[in-house]
Amino acid sequence: MFQWLDQLFPPQLIDLLLRATGETAYMVAVATLIGTAIGLPIGVSVAVTGRGELYGAPAWNRIAGAVVNATRSIPFIILAVAIIPFTRLVAGTSIGTSAAIVPLTVAAIPFIARLVEGAIREVDRGLIEAAQAMGAKPIQIVLKVLLPEAMPGIVHGLTLAVVSLIGYSAMVGAVGGGGLGDLGIRYGYQRFMPEMMIAVVVLLIVLVQLVQSVGDRIARAVNKRHR
Repeated sequence: MFQWLDQLFPPQLIDLLLRATGETAYMVAVATLIGTAIGLPIGVSVAVTGRGELYGAPAWNRIAGAVVNATRSIPFIILAVAIIPFTRLVAGTSIGTSAAIVPLTVAAIPFIARLVEGAIREVDRGLIEAAQAMGAKPIQIVLKVLLPEAMPGIVHGLTLAVVSLIGYSAMVGAVGGGGLGDLGIRYGYQRFMPEMMIAVVVLLIVLVQLVQSVGDRIARAVNKRHR
């Protein structure tokens, strides 16, 4: 009954699809972890260092904001090619899955920073003023008021970042980055195998839907207002 499917996707191609999916998941997971570890504190600092904010440091705010905006404005495929020397310095090579993590992380950091900043700025100012009236220190307000209240927005933002990184991970296949994008280019495009291209697209859609579903569930779980 499914002989046609076996003909389209023999075991060796199925193995390639599974391996490429694992590479994509690995690249995106590592880039998200590192990007969040660096981007989250940057986003928080930009949100609380504006003029009249908890930690008034306009100079840092302008510099950090300018760097974040400049990095975000570069198209990803150009960024991936432009930082090849840096990628080679960090990963020891400019091709392969490990090398692809470098441009993915560089792209993720400013993106996550802006999303975190936006989520924190949406927190009700009245909560900050109430905490200040009770004598809370700025660091206490950040850790016990701003971050908990902004957590649903941060989770939604991180979900969006992961979805974007899945798309970026397909782009790095154009420069030998491995994963589903590389598989689609090498087999679907260069070897004229439309069935492989379709399979890659379907797998990318499944990954995005899975990430979005998990992200929505986590956001609802951390949303205090809907408990």
